[in-house]
Amino acid sequence: MSEQVEQSEQQSQQNYFQAIGVISGKINFTEDKKLKIEIGRQEYPLISKPKAFEALKMCLKKKDTNEATLLVYPKVIHFPKPDQPHQMCFQLVAHQEAPSGLFEELNDGEFKLFGVWQFIPVCRTPCISIFKNFNPERLDFIKSAETSLKVKFMKASHLPIVWKDAIVPPFRFNPKVPKEEQAKRYFVQVKATFNPDKNIFIFDSLMGLPTEELPHFLKASKTDKAKVAAEKRKSNPNKKPRAKQESKTPLPKPIKKKAVPETE
Repeated sequence: MSEQVEQSEQQSQQNYFQAIGVISGKINFTEDKKLKIEIGRQEYPLISKPKAFEALKMCLKKKDTNEATLLVYPKVIHFPKPDQPHQMCFQLVAHQEAPSGLFEELNDGEFKLFGVWQFIPVCRTPCISIFKNFNPERLDFIKSAETSLKVKFMKASHLPIVWKDAIVPPFRFNPKVPKEEQAKRYFVQVKATFNPDKNIFIFDSLMGLPTEELPHFLKASKTDKAKVAAEKRKSNPNKKPRAKQESKTPLPKPIKKKAVPETE
């Protein structure tokens, strides 16, 4: 799915899911050809496609600097336990060469967040959930894609945001209430500032009025998610037996591998 196609689809819709913003910081190139960016006292992984990676590398070399202003998609990795801190990373879209477009519209640290305002089970802070916008090309893709790729492609981003005195409440699912009696879900469009000290977004202003009419979006089925989870467990059949064999010796706490967020 090309970004040009997605942009044209978005322009034809009044409302659409989007999370994009501007960040500045020191760029670090790791030995394994990966990117990281330092924002304040924090360092974040910077996911990048080869073309964008090389373009940024050449620009920094030409300017003889390691500082850059970037246009990025924010990504969040949540963990099963609500008290376990989420992790932030960013996907590189473009680097600034001249203040134009979104680089001119947004200040450093500002983001456009267009999505569903709600609580999710694994995060104590309400989130704006960014789902995959629906279009025919994407539908054709997921119909022919393997289940694991399909689930990864449709994975949503749930961005924690502090929104004091919000004009509508975040949706919170109530398992004791029938579907038709659940609270209302709102699609919101806000400008927010990223706070690197707390790894969350802070509400700045409305960019559109909240609405109960959600844009069409793609979402993986529970059946597909369960199938992928089962395949992952099957691919690690020795994990549990190995723990039992070594049960007499205290085991170190397992280090969870970071999930790789999907592209926009």
